[in-house]
Amino acid sequence: MLRNMFPNNVEYSMTQKSGKDSLREIKSGSVLLIEKPFAFVLKSSLRAERCAFCLKTGKLSRCSGCQFCYYCGRECQKSAWLDHKYECHLLKKISPRVVPDAAMLVARIIFKLQRGADQEMGFYSDNTYRKFRDLMSHYPDIKKDDQRMQHFASICGVLLDYIGAANLPNHAELMGIYGRMCINGFSILDPEMHGIGTGIYLGASVIDHSCCPNAVAVFDGTKIYIRAVEDIPSPDWNKVFIAYIDTLNYATDRQAELQQTYYFTCSCLKCKDIEEACLMDSMLCPNSKCGAPVTHTYGIKSKCPECGTDISQELIDEYQNVSSFTERHLNDMKEYCYLDVCISCLKKQEGLFHPYNLQHIKTLDMAFETAIQMGLFTQARKYGEELIPGLRKYYGERHPLLGISLMKCGKICVYLGDFSAARDKLEEAEHVIKLTHGVNHILYKSELEPLLLTCHVELKS
Repeated sequence: MLRNMFPNNVEYSMTQKSGKDSLREIKSGSVLLIEKPFAFVLKSSLRAERCAFCLKTGKLSRCSGCQFCYYCGRECQKSAWLDHKYECHLLKKISPRVVPDAAMLVARIIFKLQRGADQEMGFYSDNTYRKFRDLMSHYPDIKKDDQRMQHFASICGVLLDYIGAANLPNHAELMGIYGRMCINGFSILDPEMHGIGTGIYLGASVIDHSCCPNAVAVFDGTKIYIRAVEDIPSPDWNKVFIAYIDTLNYATDRQAELQQTYYFTCSCLKCKDIEEACLMDSMLCPNSKCGAPVTHTYGIKSKCPECGTDISQELIDEYQNVSSFTERHLNDMKEYCYLDVCISCLKKQEGLFHPYNLQHIKTLDMAFETAIQMGLFTQARKYGEELIPGLRKYYGERHPLLGISLMKCGKICVYLGDFSAARDKLEEAEHVIKLTHGVNHILYKSELEPLLLTCHVELKS
């Protein structure tokens, strides 16, 4: 890993060299790239909660011009003005209507390109870079995609009202900008991996997808960090992969999401893993002394592969009914979760769903987060302890969401006064977060480290 100070957005970059250096292994935990966004936008639903420039929370002041954007201080407002001065009076003009996030981002890209940013370079090695026009737009695919074309038409209508016809590029160019935004946009995440905005990162856009990635993207404000979570044989971007989507899903659903969003299908080992696909949809062996996962096929008599116990058609029917019930409620709770609904699903799943059943894990995840939000920490601890093994199974040992969930479990134990259990969970979290975020990240320094210190002090006293 070499440090490069480029005059543009990149601070660190993986260097590609010839000869012996090209065989140099990249160790897990290494920072491969740090980059500021070419363009970004904060979610409009969070505009009164986060600074429009640094995306941090805190005391905010509203822009006196547009009355739409909020900033945490004069420094951020001054830094934001380079982009905001083109939109401030336009946001005021269109008020009280709120410009959709996608239209806001397209408008920012248009204004940036108008002032010559088409020459801006996002380096991803010492001498290789991407400009905005180098990003894939998937123009032919988008033209054939009815859903995307409807979205594009609605954005065009918003932009016509918002920035005016004089600022709009021609139809083909505008569709190219829209396509590049859709295909190359990164969801900007807060320290706990919740989406708070969308950004275009020129250098980072070179990285391909895998459902079993060897690198991860994390954020500090708007700045993206690409970190290796496995040893990578050589500094070659063709051997670096991140996950474009949440991989805690069935392979068929992941493939459908990738095709719908990015117009490709994944052929990684995880997507070809038939055993994992069966485990995700597995019943629990009805023999209480066994506990093995059972693959079921409707209308075909089944036996437990471990103990040979017969699986009746009545049991399969019950499983199918509970699975449909759970799927319906999981879909209904994508925006807002209800603990009583989660509890109802978990009760129906008890003794029927294997602990590694994906619907069971997703229900536990929702119950865990909802119980935390409601301050029901004893219940949250129970759900978290049941959830962690499933996250380990499907995310692996080096995933940021595993580390964050372990940290939350440890934090709950601290609150409940069980400092020994808290220390164990937090030390597990530390092992993961050191790799995925690093010791200088705010999640480690401001959240995890103080919790560990509290445990050590309490256990010594």
